[in-house]
Amino acid sequence: MTDSTTRPESPSAAQGERHRIAISRSILLGVALLLLVSVVGTLLVPGFASYANIRSMLLLAAFLGLASLGQTLCAMLGGIDMSIPYVIGSSNIILAGLFNWGVSPILACLIVLLGGTVIGLLNGLLTFRSQSQALIMTLGMGFAVVGACQIVTSIGSAYAGNVLGEVPPWLRNLSSVAGTTLGLPLPPVVIVWFAIAALLMTVMAKTLFGRSFYAVGGNRRAAARVLISEFRVWVVAYVISGAMSAVTGMVLLGFSGGGFVGVGDPYLFTTVAAVVIGGTSLLGGWGGYGATIVGVLVLTVLTSLLVGLGLSYAMQQAVFGLLIVPMVTLYARSPHIRTQI
Repeated sequence: MTDSTTRPESPSAAQGERHRIAISRSILLGVALLLLVSVVGTLLVPGFASYANIRSMLLLAAFLGLASLGQTLCAMLGGIDMSIPYVIGSSNIILAGLFNWGVSPILACLIVLLGGTVIGLLNGLLTFRSQSQALIMTLGMGFAVVGACQIVTSIGSAYAGNVLGEVPPWLRNLSSVAGTTLGLPLPPVVIVWFAIAALLMTVMAKTLFGRSFYAVGGNRRAAARVLISEFRVWVVAYVISGAMSAVTGMVLLGFSGGGFVGVGDPYLFTTVAAVVIGGTSLLGGWGGYGATIVGVLVLTVLTSLLVGLGLSYAMQQAVFGLLIVPMVTLYARSPHIRTQI
């Protein structure tokens, strides 16, 4: 008989170990890039490492991090949600409109959250059977939703897409760079983001629900054989994406103080960029929200650096694009990526 201590490692265990090593390499690469950008910013931009600037960067990272959460889950399944920026913009102006129409703040937030959840549900249902068309279908859904919201909020107003009004003080404090948390000079939305991130990463690592995302994204046939519902996991990912997009739109209203339908436009590109730079595979089955957080921080610190250097928005986008190309090239050298292509 073969002693159990000398039994060769099973293929699945060996594969899992290789995956963990590759994930660690991806995160380390992202952290190294983050440190490099931070050092360059500190050397070139006066006040870059000041507490005030760090607090501002954390606030902006929280917005992007919340918006990127759903995109990460969709990417882990091999999907993509291009309706995110439009749901953000729609939620932003609808919430401002509800405040102006006299709806209580809590009820207004619940209505907007429900709306984002329903949009995510529709995205999941519509894209499940035609997953190769997820990009176009979610983009079309986003256009439809943002157009409808502009029509509703522009009734009786000369400024379509802009909704001005009074924002509750608690919402302003939640998302303001000058906001405080229990007396500490840190915006509450940053703490909320940290809490949501910790919860999601724990769920993804420790529960059957979380592991089902990796199973479906990595091998759908094998997942089906162990009775994991691809349909349920796919729809849940898009529902969460829609809900988190709505949450992002609401907290951005507290940040800006007024509704603007284009507030979500920057997130069309940056949510995908954060996922890619973090090392999550857009082909599914690989990565996670912890990796996306690294990508979010890299993009936020890099944006602060580029703004400090006086680069225009168009130049910033060009730099982001140039950053993604070598990052994807490096990640594509990993065996798990090559075997999926």
